[in-house]
Amino acid sequence: MTPLEKVAGRAIPLGLKNVDTDVIIPAHWLKTTSREGMGRGAFESLRADPDNLFDRPEYKGAPILIAGDNFGCGSSREHAAWALGDLGIRVVIAPSYSDIFSGNAVKNGILPVVLPQAAIDRLMEVAATDPIHVDLDTQTVTTPFQDRFTFEIDPFRKMCLLEGLDEISLTEKSGAAIDAYEKTLDAERPWMRPAV
Repeated sequence: MTPLEKVAGRAIPLGLKNVDTDVIIPAHWLKTTSREGMGRGAFESLRADPDNLFDRPEYKGAPILIAGDNFGCGSSREHAAWALGDLGIRVVIAPSYSDIFSGNAVKNGILPVVLPQAAIDRLMEVAATDPIHVDLDTQTVTTPFQDRFTFEIDPFRKMCLLEGLDEISLTEKSGAAIDAYEKTLDAERPWMRPAV
């Protein structure tokens, strides 16, 4: 997973409430176990409109998405986070998230920022014309107009994002301790060793 500390750029001002995982990535895209190419299906129903936000030149490659309340509700599909990541989204800013989506986002290198609706409204205005800057280390979202919003994040999730650690990487960090435990176990309980 790529570490995330600072993300700056245009933000897609979606603003919709209750965007469920079926809107983020429709069910017919769930037949794959590969993350690559999932961005093509991201927000497929919304992108059917030729004038959709996602395909406008000014938002092409935007690393930030601004959404409304309850973003990522619905099913627990991890494909929703995969699709956002493949679309290039590194940060989602919303007033609230589904717990499962929020966890899946972090496990896939996407920062879910929670801000009050007034801050969301201001960022939606700025996103129409200017970039937004998100700093995970200082837990702030800023604009070129001196707006500064602070957000909270679980310290463990913050550490995982800053260091680029997914569940496999976390386990690998404990490799030496696991090896030492296995050697001790082999010595104390030789009958548990697999037959060769």
